[in-house]
Amino acid sequence: MKPGAGLERSKSSMGDSAAEPLESEWIDRARRGDAEAFRELVDRHRDRAYGLALRIVRVPADAEEVAQDAFVRVWRALPRFRGDAAFATWLHRIVLRLAIDRSARLRARRQREASLAEQATESKAAREHVPTSQAAERLEAMMSELSEVQRAVVTLFYYGDHSVEDVSRSMRMPENTVKTHLSRARAALRSAWGKAEPR
Repeated sequence: MKPGAGLERSKSSMGDSAAEPLESEWIDRARRGDAEAFRELVDRHRDRAYGLALRIVRVPADAEEVAQDAFVRVWRALPRFRGDAAFATWLHRIVLRLAIDRSARLRARRQREASLAEQATESKAAREHVPTSQAAERLEAMMSELSEVQRAVVTLFYYGDHSVEDVSRSMRMPENTVKTHLSRARAALRSAWGKAEPR
C-alpha cells in the first residue's frame, strides 16, 4: 500500500470535486462486485490510508499491512455500505480502528520483549523512521508518548487537516471528546517540548 511499492500513485486529489461523480460510479460498481472499480478506489485512497496508519503504528511495514487489511475489510463490507458517510470517512474509520488495535498489540509485545532487546538497537530502529531535522525528530519522539487515541486525533486534525466535526465522525466520538483529546495532547506536547529545551 505504500507509495512507490509497486503501485502507481493516485492521480486524483481527495479534494477534486470534479472527480466525485466518477468516484460514486466506482463505489456503485465495486458494491456489485466489480474488482476493477474497486482497484480505482484503492488507487485513489491508498496513500492517505497508508499515511494515516503510519502516524499511528509508526513502522512502515506495519502501516502497509494495516492499510491492506483495511481495504480487504472495505471490499468485504462494500455491499452493506449505504453512503451515510463519505467513502473516505468510512475508510479512515476502519484504518484508525485497525491501526489503534495493531499499535496496542505491538506495544504489549515490545513490553514483553523489552528485557531481551538491546536498547541501542531499539533506538537505532526508531531513528530510521523519523525525519532528519532535529525539531521534527523531537516532535516525533514526543508524539510516540501520546496514547493511540490522542495520536489518531492529532494526526487527523493537524496532519490530515480535518475539522473537529470530521474527526468526530471518523473516530465515532462526541466533538467535545475530540476537543478534550486535542487539548490534552497539546498540553502533553508543550510540556515535553519545554522539558527537552536546552538549559
